Amino acid sequence: MSEEELARFFDEERVLTCATIGPNGRPHLMPLWYVRDGLTLLAWTYGASQKVKNLERDGRATVQIEAGRDRYGELRGAMLECDVAVERDPERIVAEGLRLMQRYAGEDASPEGRERVAKQAKKRVVLRFTPTRIVSWDHRKLGGAY
Repeated sequence: MSEEELARFFDEERVLTCATIGPNGRPHLMPLWYVRDGLTLLAWTYGASQKVKNLERDGRATVQIEAGRDRYGELRGAMLECDVAVERDPERIVAEGLRLMQRYAGEDASPEGRERVAKQAKKRVVLRFTPTRIVSWDHRKLGGAY
């Protein structure tokens, strides 16, 4: 996929799967909601979560976003090898929480919504997934020749 196609795909899909390396050396896979900043993806999660502990030990992750699970000819997706920054700035955490609320709940930043996000943000961090390598696929482009 081109960068434009990837950006559109990231906007259409809603869940990424994040793979970090757990303390036992095995992959640790978790789903996350995200927002996009160019081809960089941002998510928020509990600061005490295993994935954050893993990223503090090794700031690399691989994320995957996929679609078209019902038919082989419809499969498409992207795998991003990323350097991940764990952001702890309270204002940044609230700002990204509000973006997530808008994207997933369709709620504007009402005073009540801001309050809910600010309350949750105290226990959260922002994960900034900056791709160092992207592999994508779109079987719809194959025209049935696979």
